[in-house]
Amino acid sequence: MFQWPRNLKVNADKVTHKVQFLVDAKFGVPGAIIVTNKYHKEFYLESIAIEGLVHFDCNSWVQPDRDIQAEKRIFFSNKAYLPNDTPVGLKELRDKDLRQLRGNGEGIRTLSDRIYDYDIYNDLGCPDKGAKYVRPILGGRTQPYPKRCRTGRPPANSDVNAESTVTRYMPQYVPRDEAFEDLKIAAVTEGKWKLMLRSLLPSVKEAASINSDVIRTFSDINDLYKESAPFELKSKNQFRETAHLPRMLNKIINESVQDIFKFDPPKIVSGNNPSCSLRDDELGRLTLAGMNPLSIERLKVFPPVSKLDPSIHGPQDSALREEHIVCHLNGMSVQQALEESKLFILDYHDVYLPFLNRINAHQNRKAYATRTIFLLTHLGSLKPIAIELSLPEKNQNVPAKRVLTPPVDATTRWLWQLGKAHVCSNDAGAHQLIHHWLRTHACLEPLIIAAHRQLSVMHPIYKLLHPHTRYTMDVNAQGRQLLLSAGGIIESHLSTAECSMEITASVYQNWWRFDMESLPADLIRRGMAVPDPTQPHGLKLLIEDYPYANDGLLIWSAIEELVGTYVNYYYPEASSIQSDSELNNWYHEFINVGHADICHVSWWPKLSTPNDLVSILTTIIWVASAYHAAVNFGMYHYGGYFPVRPPFMRRLLPNEHDPDHASFFADPEGYFLASLPCLSQMLHYISVLHILSTHSADEEYLGDRKDLSTWAGDPEILGAFYKFSMEMRRIEKEIEKRNADPKLRNRCGAGVSPYELLLPSSGPGATCRGVPTSASI
Repeated sequence: MFQWPRNLKVNADKVTHKVQFLVDAKFGVPGAIIVTNKYHKEFYLESIAIEGLVHFDCNSWVQPDRDIQAEKRIFFSNKAYLPNDTPVGLKELRDKDLRQLRGNGEGIRTLSDRIYDYDIYNDLGCPDKGAKYVRPILGGRTQPYPKRCRTGRPPANSDVNAESTVTRYMPQYVPRDEAFEDLKIAAVTEGKWKLMLRSLLPSVKEAASINSDVIRTFSDINDLYKESAPFELKSKNQFRETAHLPRMLNKIINESVQDIFKFDPPKIVSGNNPSCSLRDDELGRLTLAGMNPLSIERLKVFPPVSKLDPSIHGPQDSALREEHIVCHLNGMSVQQALEESKLFILDYHDVYLPFLNRINAHQNRKAYATRTIFLLTHLGSLKPIAIELSLPEKNQNVPAKRVLTPPVDATTRWLWQLGKAHVCSNDAGAHQLIHHWLRTHACLEPLIIAAHRQLSVMHPIYKLLHPHTRYTMDVNAQGRQLLLSAGGIIESHLSTAECSMEITASVYQNWWRFDMESLPADLIRRGMAVPDPTQPHGLKLLIEDYPYANDGLLIWSAIEELVGTYVNYYYPEASSIQSDSELNNWYHEFINVGHADICHVSWWPKLSTPNDLVSILTTIIWVASAYHAAVNFGMYHYGGYFPVRPPFMRRLLPNEHDPDHASFFADPEGYFLASLPCLSQMLHYISVLHILSTHSADEEYLGDRKDLSTWAGDPEILGAFYKFSMEMRRIEKEIEKRNADPKLRNRCGAGVSPYELLLPSSGPGATCRGVPTSASI
């Protein structure tokens, strides 16, 4: 047992101690060590090394033993053991450590705890602030949802079923070792200060007699970026450091004012004239190589048919007809285009329609349920050829369905631009809520909780997965508090408003499937690929130049090969899988507790053989790393220019009998700009996107594992990790080569931004590249 001394004075960031242990010569090689903290504060224990004999990678906070809840900490040597292979002397300690991590499901969790437990999403509302802030509880039969980490905070005063909100005296809980480290905290804090300072910009503009709520010209928007400055501000180093301001704020203020109040032009501007809206070819390209390449599907039936209940939501028929699109099919019939896989669709009809009455009840929040039909051209690009805009059937004085086709004159040009803006608004919501939050953060959290509760830190599968869980629980906790809560950033800046999380619950219940989260299964499900054993990845892409899929398959295959080698090393046969109690308990709890609301469905993959485990683990690592990188780190560069990608719209399209119809005719550009969020909303949300797209200085990237000493005695495993690292470097060179190939028009060309989101490496900042090992932001 090692005891941290009571009277130690520590000033350095890292302290190394040399300690002598007197043990019997017959003791053998230590497999575990128990640590007690006699110091008055917690400390972070990085490692313990018994020179020349054994190494303990601890990487954990140890609480002072004066804390009545603190338990003696158990740390195991780096060597991995399956449960049945655990040395007899370690079995009891192995079980005890897991019991400590599970807790007893009672009490309020404190910031020093390291307990992992489950709860429902009853923490999104704030009923004590009034009815406006009441939100449905997600989880249970009514609205199924994945579980989150239990905090034990007491119920709200006005609703015993709702958890009280985070306060200064009751902060957000995550298990202590899941919390952000110093470099991550510094990066997030700096982003928040910049967001606050940038939020002052509209006030400064108002002082300069510019109304920030009315966008008069595209120049008002372009002034947010670094090319031009709308007003004079002091230049670099003209602000003196002020003692009463936080050090981080002083640091930011003394940066160039351009860097504080101006944004770097996002990549999306390079493909579009910054004084106009989205081009048709760019809309098609971004469905394959933008921040949401996950919604595009092959059109299998025309007209498309809704799956919503017609008794509630009206007729299932689409307003799209053959005459709307046949003239754009280059001589093909619609049936021929379907058979030759030339038609594709962005279909947000069923996702949005049930919520439109509530969304459109807001004075400055208007939305349609959109469907967009694309033609695959002979150049391999997608061209939008029709947009259907749908509203609930009972809307008065407004057609329930409306179809737009490519423009033929000035009026239809502006209607077409407005229609595309509404499509992009739908897409922004689907991207953020479904493909980003739900499919990565929300659905990974119960898996992480189950891993800590059921897999010992000695377990080889825990060791494989651990880097892929880094920071995710803290990100999720902060996301629920700041982004997803009632009146939070998501509700304030997406068209879905207070319906946002209910939409994710609907998608979770009716669409999400773990067995469809692998990249090959997802591509086949969406009709973007078909199985083909003659192809390198066993798939044939129906759009050959599909950057997300092309690059993603390289990474998917590399992960699958690494996991295959790893699993078969520890589990050479099916019986070794079936006899592993921890592994089976983990997977059972992940499904039956973490996803309890849908545990009864038949599509959950079985875990009986090594191949089953390879498939499950490859999917998990893919979602946590490359999939998350593809939907996260392009948010600023592909979503940071609102005329191209507005997160919500403030007006519907004008109708003949609409009072605004005359103003649309007189000033269509003004109508379009007035449909966008106002400048203050733009500025705030762009700042948020920039924070969410930023790599911190301590980011860990795919292929750069820092814990390889764990397998020092296992050359086959070390060789597999080394090969994987080399493969990431090869993939990076291959992607760079593709980005320079002029035949690949969806990623290379004049004004075309290269697709870099799946380049494995990156430096810090909003780089629009880099694949971290985990969903770390």
